[in-house]
Amino acid sequence: MRITSLAGRLQLVTGSGMVDVESESEGRFGPDPQSVFPRWSEFRSWAGEHGAASGDATASLPENPDLAAPVPRPAQVFAVGLNYQAHVSEAGRDRPDAPVTFTKFPSCLTGPYTTIALPGERVDWEVELVVVMGETVRNGRLEDAWGQVAGLMVGQDLSEREVQLRPPTPQFSLGKSFPQFGPTGPVLVTPDEFSDPDDLAISCAVNGEEVQSAKTSQMIFSVPEVIVALSAIVTLLPGDLIFTGTPSGVGNARKPPKYLTPGDELTSYIENIGTMRHTFTR
Repeated sequence: MRITSLAGRLQLVTGSGMVDVESESEGRFGPDPQSVFPRWSEFRSWAGEHGAASGDATASLPENPDLAAPVPRPAQVFAVGLNYQAHVSEAGRDRPDAPVTFTKFPSCLTGPYTTIALPGERVDWEVELVVVMGETVRNGRLEDAWGQVAGLMVGQDLSEREVQLRPPTPQFSLGKSFPQFGPTGPVLVTPDEFSDPDDLAISCAVNGEEVQSAKTSQMIFSVPEVIVALSAIVTLLPGDLIFTGTPSGVGNARKPPKYLTPGDELTSYIENIGTMRHTFTR
């Protein structure tokens, strides 16, 4: 199953396009995409009876600028750093013993096809797999984790490196939470749509030049391991987002460093989910 948001209204992706959920359900489910996650099991059952597409139906959807973030107002947004060994190496860090966690504030979320204002000259790209929780989870278990996931999305953990790394104490959450610094989409895809949700191709390009390419199976901490680690400390809620880390190839690690500039086009791709496309202005 695939869902998305069109101008803020929840849409079910079918083989022929998008269906407005409130209209199709005759008001059983409202138009607000966020409201469906506390009723996720009920919604999935309904969607299965009303034409939810299986297979890569996302490819038939146009790159509509009215497509918004599929999960617009999560209660919590977690992000994991240093979760690919090649990225750990390019950052000059030691391999972590547990997921390195920070937050992106929900106000930074935006859709898959927007123009983003650059607040400075050191804005970097970080393509990531984003997990959406479908259940309340506390002290989760590895064997249960995928069953507690509502779906997966493409994400960008855009990062203003000057603020993020400013001494004496780095400000990761602030440096990664400027307006529109959390693009997600273009759709949410349920885990059953993947032959192996732990092994997806992920890539990123700037102006057509590929800058990141990996497989999510290369993550140091898998999706279930991240869910278990987080839920051992905090309660994960339906609709919460987890940005699971970026592969190597970020601009800050290049010699010399390379950052996004006005007019750049950033494309972000994950296998069987789709592609996001963003342009930048000052």
